[in-house]
Amino acid sequence: MKKFAFLLFLLNVSFLFAQKEVSGVVKDNTGNPLPGVNIVEKGTQNGVSTDMDGAYKIKVKEGATLVFSYVGFSKLEKAATDAVINVVLSEEGGQNLDEVVVTGTRTAPRSNTTSALPIDVLSSKDLTSTGQASFDKALQYKIPSFNTVQTPVNDATSLLDPYEIRNMGPSRTLILINGKRKNLSSLLYVQTSPGRGETGADISAIPTDAIERVEILRDGASAQYGSDAIAGVMNIILKKNTNGGSVTVRSGMTSEGDGEMLGVSMNNGATVGEKGFVNYTVDFSKVNLSNRPGTVDAAGEAGDFGASLSDVQAFLAKKPDAGNINGSPETAAAKFLVNGGFSLSDETLLYYNAAYVYKKVNSFANYRTPYWRTLADYPFLKDFFGNGTPASYQGYVPTFTGDLNDYNATLGYKSTKNDWNTDASITVGGNTQTYSVDNSFNRSDIQDADGNNVYLENSPINFKPGGTSFNHVVGNLDISKVLSDKISIGFGSEIRTETFEVTEGDKASWDGIGADSFAGNRPENSGKWNRYNLGAYFDLAYDVTEDFLINGTVRYEDYSDFGDATVWKLSSRYKFLDDKITLRGSVSTGFRAPTLHQIYTQKSQYSFVPGQGIQVSGIINNVSPQARQLGIDRLDAEKSTNITIGIGAKPMKNFNFTIDYYNIKVEDRIVLGDKVNTQFGTVAWFENSFDSRTSGLDVVANYNNIELGTGKLGFNLSGNITFQNERISPVKSNNFGQTLESLMFTSRPDTKWILGANYEIGKFGFSLNNTYFGKTTFDQDGLNANLKTEFIPKVVTDLGVTFSATDKLTLALNVNNLLNVLPEWKFKAENAAGTAILADPAQVKNQSNLITFNQRYSQMTYDGYHFSQLGTMFNLSLNYKF
Repeated sequence: MKKFAFLLFLLNVSFLFAQKEVSGVVKDNTGNPLPGVNIVEKGTQNGVSTDMDGAYKIKVKEGATLVFSYVGFSKLEKAATDAVINVVLSEEGGQNLDEVVVTGTRTAPRSNTTSALPIDVLSSKDLTSTGQASFDKALQYKIPSFNTVQTPVNDATSLLDPYEIRNMGPSRTLILINGKRKNLSSLLYVQTSPGRGETGADISAIPTDAIERVEILRDGASAQYGSDAIAGVMNIILKKNTNGGSVTVRSGMTSEGDGEMLGVSMNNGATVGEKGFVNYTVDFSKVNLSNRPGTVDAAGEAGDFGASLSDVQAFLAKKPDAGNINGSPETAAAKFLVNGGFSLSDETLLYYNAAYVYKKVNSFANYRTPYWRTLADYPFLKDFFGNGTPASYQGYVPTFTGDLNDYNATLGYKSTKNDWNTDASITVGGNTQTYSVDNSFNRSDIQDADGNNVYLENSPINFKPGGTSFNHVVGNLDISKVLSDKISIGFGSEIRTETFEVTEGDKASWDGIGADSFAGNRPENSGKWNRYNLGAYFDLAYDVTEDFLINGTVRYEDYSDFGDATVWKLSSRYKFLDDKITLRGSVSTGFRAPTLHQIYTQKSQYSFVPGQGIQVSGIINNVSPQARQLGIDRLDAEKSTNITIGIGAKPMKNFNFTIDYYNIKVEDRIVLGDKVNTQFGTVAWFENSFDSRTSGLDVVANYNNIELGTGKLGFNLSGNITFQNERISPVKSNNFGQTLESLMFTSRPDTKWILGANYEIGKFGFSLNNTYFGKTTFDQDGLNANLKTEFIPKVVTDLGVTFSATDKLTLALNVNNLLNVLPEWKFKAENAAGTAILADPAQVKNQSNLITFNQRYSQMTYDGYHFSQLGTMFNLSLNYKF
């Protein structure tokens, strides 16, 4: 009996360990490797994803069957009879909703070539090949209609840079993670820079190594996804592989020797039992300060601050840049993300994902020179910022530190029963930012009951100005079914609750005029506000023929704080010439609810005023007593109409292109206006100010697999051309000037093109990308009305080289901005009076001083620019696969 039991034990052990390793490469029918393809051992959750070269390796039981699936490609099953199984996937079919998220439809998913809408799909390889340190900057050099750039000194904006698609502002692109809405940031951009008056999700917080692919829908989609989708939708799909993980070490610096970067990230996965999987990413990074100050003009300084020219010149002889720090701030970040699921049965799946990001940014305000904050006015500054003697006082520079915490998590349940697909989920997310100001003081002349100064010589030099937070809880129920080979339906609902909070700063940070450089949140401006909304949609897709598709969606939303909205979308696609050409188009209505930030923000802020240095002004909200006294209306939702018409073609095996025209009209556009003198001081406010129209053309073309020697060469060209981006109605009030008009409509490139070439040979890979940034124009605050500034078009060249030293080790070198191209601007005359100004060097110098803060920001002006001012950057990474 014991021998029998022992034999049975050995049989069980041999059965458990009777595994074989299968490897191979997955390609599409044009011969290109497919990264991110899911390979699963049928009937289990044991799976992997292909790497950047389409390669995979998996251990399976004897007699197993492998299931290969990828978005837009037919699912394929292969018996694991051989040690090497190479697979070619075709684009002839779709996939079930429980296998993949596809952006742009609420019914059965379709491939990009059969979709009625323009969708960009970027793989993880596409993102990492840019060599950029963060996800948002990688998109800048991959998607022509996507723009973002670091702004000059703008306080909390240093925590995350404003981004936008199709020049529509960060508020009008909806961000999804695995198809679920990501939370907004708690930051409202209030300074004079692109994105002013808006907020967006912090996409820079998402670790690039956790991303399997990104699907960007370049079309209005409010009817499908709700508010914020006027310009489009970005759906970030997370990795699901359970083995084949890797660790990446990144380092780099600028050609000036600053901005040193060091990062390490790990992505890995594992099976959980027989039917579960988990994939996780850990990412740590540190980027040091980069500084690009200008040489300050002494005469301009003397005029602005009422100082003697000799005093200014004496200081600038020691500090030609006036001590100003202008560039990219010091940033440290820790990012954690997990994505997983568990099959409860063959027809049900429990899934989850969660992410947490901590980011710390150290930046600087404008340097307070000794002729700006003088000992004559503040004699105690020699003790605060010197060693007690007048000669030791050389001014001071307030520091600004921001701590950001961002999190999101989704728990969901999918099931398929009688061909009905059901997806129920709950998503939570939040973003908190807290600030610190050091090396400053409160210069308010306030006395206590005994007549002693509360601040001035008794002021602290460190402050806690408070912060902001935003969170939401979202419940989704989505149901779909393919009723026949012609009709698919989808319907569902969403309930969302949002909370926005402004945290009060310590009293010294806000009392009087508050901390010098960044005043804290006052008690009367602090608080917590909440709202909820309910939404429901119905989607119908009708394949009239195999080639002719019609898709329609209608959505109803009801908000607790401003009312309801009903929007719709109709799209269509027709294929002909054996699917070589596809005509597509859509027309839709949309809406964007005012954010809680826009409704309730009320604060004091420090801003640069040309010719006057830094001044304090304020923002009043639309529900305040001050707003009622000024007759300011409450905010309502923006409404939009989107039209898209496009063509896609694949005339030959290795060549394809798409061209899409878009036209977006936004009514009642929400704007943070100019500062206006009122009985409450110099203040600005939000309002539904005017209507706008944005139109343009997106072009994408690819030509791959050109045999050159023993390697293969590929080309890609993509571009965005703006035809119209302007206000088309009168403004509601007089608080919208030319500066805001240019920030909103001309501060991003009027055209942007990316031409890339890739060559793979042996163990080496080479990429060369040229990004053309078209002109941008500004009418900066303080600039003579007869002039404008124009940023000259430039081409930024990026070079990448990869070397696969072994099957597990890959080295990559990226040289971004290889030719050290820098932003460059010039004055343009609007008329004869402007021409006369440009003919006078003294007037030209004066105008230049006004918009650059006396040359502190000579390279980009105070209000922004069209690409990075940091010049050439070197990045080296090492990737080791487990």
